[in-house]
Amino acid sequence: MKNFVFENPTKVIFGQGQVSRMGAEVKKHAQRVLMVYGGGSIKNNGVYDQVTGVLREHGITWVELAGVRPNPRIDSVREGVALCRENHLDMVLAVGGGSVVDCAKVIAAGVNYDKDPWDFFEGKAKIREALPVGVVLTLAATGSEMNVNAVISNDTTKEKKGIASNFLLPKFAVLDPTYTYTVPPFQTAAGIADIMSHVFEQYFSANHDAYLQDRMCEAVLKTCIYYGPVACSQPENYEARANLMWASTIGLNGILSVGKLTDWATHMIEHEVSALYDVTHGAGLAILTPHWMEYVLDEPALPKFAHYAHNVWGITGDNEKETALAGIERTRKFFQSLGLPTRLRDVGVEEPSLELMAERAVAGGTLGRFKKLGKEDVLEILRRAF
Repeated sequence: MKNFVFENPTKVIFGQGQVSRMGAEVKKHAQRVLMVYGGGSIKNNGVYDQVTGVLREHGITWVELAGVRPNPRIDSVREGVALCRENHLDMVLAVGGGSVVDCAKVIAAGVNYDKDPWDFFEGKAKIREALPVGVVLTLAATGSEMNVNAVISNDTTKEKKGIASNFLLPKFAVLDPTYTYTVPPFQTAAGIADIMSHVFEQYFSANHDAYLQDRMCEAVLKTCIYYGPVACSQPENYEARANLMWASTIGLNGILSVGKLTDWATHMIEHEVSALYDVTHGAGLAILTPHWMEYVLDEPALPKFAHYAHNVWGITGDNEKETALAGIERTRKFFQSLGLPTRLRDVGVEEPSLELMAERAVAGGTLGRFKKLGKEDVLEILRRAF
């Protein structure tokens, strides 16, 4: 196990009705907030009224930035930065899923930066400070409510890039599983694929001596496999929604990756897919993940994939390769059973774009640590997935 320092100060407030505690948390940091949300579903399901009711009760004023899209755009970030400056706001409150949270984080970082916030993603500037961020989560998927990451798309350049900074850690996150009841089955399924992909990126590691973290990864994966179909078929099953929401947070709050050399190749490839075609992130990951697994399945990787097949799917056998391949196939069929697509062509990707996506994926160097991937490797994975 590698040396590590783990610190995550985000306060998680979990459970039904816990939004009532949000007002006191906001007042620790601010009196005037920017409330960021998506396409309006929070107004239809009552979350908007609950959140604004708590703000009003605590004498907190707010300005709204609505319409944040999946794969959030830098234009929304710029708009939010302008609103914060014009209205002298001192906190950003995200009410939504991971896209809304990521957008809120970068707004918070951009307010006191005097140039374009896209500079952060191009390496032209580092985040030196940020307004405090609070979260009311409505989708189990990205884990952004308790981590340092943010991913933003740029429609002008057709790029999708991520940044990480401790300044982006939310001060608090309200996790009420009932807020995910109205998430449609496809989005629920895509969120499950996203959670599982986060875990895969940490589980299939270049070092194999973090036994405890691997068992924790397997527990999160088994939770998704057990409760995913339940949440899709019984959207108001609290037990399923609660377990998935906490699995999402655990999946990417840093606890699974400590002491490990993690991979992230599949995520980097998918970023290029959704940058060009605006594919739902979890759906793109569900398509690509089994093909990445099959591509990296060489002799050194066999024991890890065999352990995965046995410990997560309960597959037994004396032949490591057959066991490993059976585990990969179960992964593919699980995503398919949730109603997720299985081919890139099914989500609008055009074959001539594969070469460009492969080039851009490795523009900063080889991908991955479990197995290093160059352009031709990435292109082959994309071709198989197409």
